[in-house]
Amino acid sequence: MTPAMAEEQRAAAAVAAVAGALALAAVVAGSWKGDVHSAAIEPQVVAWSSAAAFTVAGIVLTRRLASMLGHVVAVRTIRAAGNAVRLLTSIVGYVVVLFTALGLLSVSIAHILTAGALTGVVLGIAAQQSLGNVFAGLVLLLARPFTIGDHVRIRSGSLGGIFDGVVLGMSLTYVTLSTDDGLLKVPNSAMLAAAVGPYKGPVTPATPGAPVVADAPRPDMPPDPFELLAERADDPAGDVPGGRADGEAV
Repeated sequence: MTPAMAEEQRAAAAVAAVAGALALAAVVAGSWKGDVHSAAIEPQVVAWSSAAAFTVAGIVLTRRLASMLGHVVAVRTIRAAGNAVRLLTSIVGYVVVLFTALGLLSVSIAHILTAGALTGVVLGIAAQQSLGNVFAGLVLLLARPFTIGDHVRIRSGSLGGIFDGVVLGMSLTYVTLSTDDGLLKVPNSAMLAAAVGPYKGPVTPATPGAPVVADAPRPDMPPDPFELLAERADDPAGDVPGGRADGEAV
């Protein structure tokens, strides 16, 4: 890490600490003095002000934390994993900020959670394949069974057997491979379910597309007598029944 990047990370940590302190103060003030349903104007102002202050501070805190965590993961692993962690942290942080702000405004969280759960079930069923690829992509990015630039061999029945290729890219939905047939985008869920290992060696006949020699010798098979007779017939000195040494008929 360069000195400039280290200084940037320290500045981000300082901003995150200040935003976290402001968010905590807003929650305490809103819970203690705020009441949006009060007949007096002062508790209502405190409640709305606390909710607004917490929302702003919470968004700043979420963005800084997501950036810091994503940077750490990207440095220790790969950039795609850092982007995935940054996205996941941002989503979780924004959800927490939203629910806490609504709680400061005395909005019923139970009704929101019920509606959100029903909506989530419907969306989950509709986007089951896409969500499966996203979660599989997170597992691949964090577990790192392979990285960009690796030459890997993949064994999967759902993908048609055995093939190999060079990993060109990894995202939350697809793994991009360079194969003999061109670029291939494999869904993350299929890659997670397949057996993947480093490719070491030439292409074997078991690999789809590998050349197969049709005239390869078969030592287990006895020689064909008709082929032997044909070879002897072509040989002028051959001992062919019913013939002479010069190859003419008797």
